[in-house]
Amino acid sequence: MTSSDSLVRRPGEPVLTGLGLGAPAADPADSSAYAFPDGGTWRTEIPSVEGPEALSAVLKESTRLDVPVHRISQGSGIWMLSDAEITDMVEGCAERGIELCLFTGPRGSWDTGASTRTDSGGAGPRARGHDGLAGCVEDALRAAGLGVKCLLVADEGVLWTLHRLRTQGVLPADTTFKVSALIGPVNPASYALYERLGADSVNVPSDLTPAHLTEIRRVSGAPMDLYIEAPDDLGGYVRMYEAAELIRRGAPIYLKFGLSKAPGIYPYGAQLRDVALDTARERVRRGRLVLDLLARHGAGGNMSAPGSRLPGPLRRFAID
Repeated sequence: MTSSDSLVRRPGEPVLTGLGLGAPAADPADSSAYAFPDGGTWRTEIPSVEGPEALSAVLKESTRLDVPVHRISQGSGIWMLSDAEITDMVEGCAERGIELCLFTGPRGSWDTGASTRTDSGGAGPRARGHDGLAGCVEDALRAAGLGVKCLLVADEGVLWTLHRLRTQGVLPADTTFKVSALIGPVNPASYALYERLGADSVNVPSDLTPAHLTEIRRVSGAPMDLYIEAPDDLGGYVRMYEAAELIRRGAPIYLKFGLSKAPGIYPYGAQLRDVALDTARERVRRGRLVLDLLARHGAGGNMSAPGSRLPGPLRRFAID
């Protein structure tokens, strides 16, 4: 446990201690030994920012509420945006030193196969067949050509293929790959596997326990993405009071400010404009609530510097 860890106040303490109900001291062995390259242990992400107008709403609200944003991510897919829209988003994020992460598509959950609509979920959002893989590669090349530096993937084969292209110089060397929550790993071995396949941050399911995060950190230092509040289709969990402990166990970690009890907006279009803008602003407000809570508990320090985006050295499989 670091000296800063010892200064963190757990929710409800010392009142509960006075009643004989105090929590046991945190085990120093549970704390992550990893951090971002600048020494910070956490960054922020606003997800589901589906186009330039939603981005503008997020940037305006983040200024009003003083919410630092390290990354903006989009969920509908690169193929749902025009070149002009992508360029607008690239420029808007660049002006604020924010990483823009766009989702590669297509994906199985929107494809013609019926298996994803069965009770088992079939292959989920993974890219179906050669054409699905090719579409994701085409999206990646197009987005990178327009200045996008972070690509969101939901398929292991797509991840490995894009990593190979990055290694070959087909994609810029500073391109980063983010694994989607839709295929997030649930054990240490699978998390370490994604790192070796080329992932620069890995979104784990929102219901993993703090103990699970410690287990992962014993085998991998790749940055972790975790919804502090998850959309309903990912469980709808609201874990604000756990934020400090999730940082302690999961660092380096992106705190994602999602939104429960909100309509789904993928794939986004103008028919969902009002919902997209309202939910974009509310995600920023949720972020402010989490930052305030961390500050009250003495855990608001050690945030990675605004404008930082690279993950630092990671372990990869050798490429033949």
